[in-house]
Amino acid sequence: MVPAPPMPRVFSGIKPSGEMHLGNYLGAVRQWAAQQDDHDALYCVVDLHAMTEPFDAAGLGAATRQTGTALLAAGLDPARCILFVQSHVAAHTELTWILNCVATFGELRRMTQFKEKGKGQESVSVGLFDYPVLMAADILLYDTDEVPVGDDQRQHLELTRDVAARFNHRFGDTLVVPKATVPPVAARVMDLQDPTSKMSKSIDSPQGTVLMLDPPDVVMKKIKAAVTDSGTDVRYDPAGKPGVSNLLEIYAAATDGDVAEAAAEFDGQGYGAFKGAVADAVIALLGPVRERYAALAADPGEVDRQLEQGAEKARAIAGPVLERARRAVGLLPPV
Repeated sequence: MVPAPPMPRVFSGIKPSGEMHLGNYLGAVRQWAAQQDDHDALYCVVDLHAMTEPFDAAGLGAATRQTGTALLAAGLDPARCILFVQSHVAAHTELTWILNCVATFGELRRMTQFKEKGKGQESVSVGLFDYPVLMAADILLYDTDEVPVGDDQRQHLELTRDVAARFNHRFGDTLVVPKATVPPVAARVMDLQDPTSKMSKSIDSPQGTVLMLDPPDVVMKKIKAAVTDSGTDVRYDPAGKPGVSNLLEIYAAATDGDVAEAAAEFDGQGYGAFKGAVADAVIALLGPVRERYAALAADPGEVDRQLEQGAEKARAIAGPVLERARRAVGLLPPV
């Protein structure tokens, strides 16, 4: 019998910088859960990335646990994937320093996210500037084949590929050069009150952001209050009707449908019926997640245990990769 080819390894992470929202779930986490059976999957709560912007030291640990709990509730299964906390694997920071000596100042200075987040600030942390190199280390440390990314992370993934290729050119074939994968629907869920901006955990737009744990009445209220556009026709036109188009993408993703079919389904029904149907679909989608979260949150010690088990597995993979990189650049091995 011919052995089956190895499953591609996939890696992704999420910052514990606020409650997870519908955009996180539809644009990333639900796809992560679906990949567990046909990928060698590693998922990470990237708490070190959360430190690159002003943060609450007293609440960082609790936020990290909360995010891990939410990922478990959303369907990540430690029996089918590796789920861990970034800072629990020290190799992330050591590989970052090695890659810092391969990446260039010009590359990091051109990163759009750094320019946007640092705009107008007199003092910006070096961590925010160096964020993409830490992200590259996160990915390259696990011989990752595929990285599911949204539109806002494409540039960082390209930097990761460039740094890995440059490292291999200088020091020999050492690091796997990953490729990006993007979910076909709702890769970028927009703010319900400002459909020209992405739904975000960090931007203060409570009415424009549906949280993954929002109760049904809150979900209904937020979606019914969503900004639409002039006219009453429901059609997919991101440029001319960004509000309606965002809701169509949400509905299609929540019902595992197609945007064009969704537009045809609500043709001639007006915004009221359309928004109600979108809200019902989102409530049905998030209900089981909210129930699982409540059960997991009641036993935080068990959540911590599962995250530590994941870190043990992650360290077993990361260690040999880091050692390869150390040997390649000529570092003296420890005695």
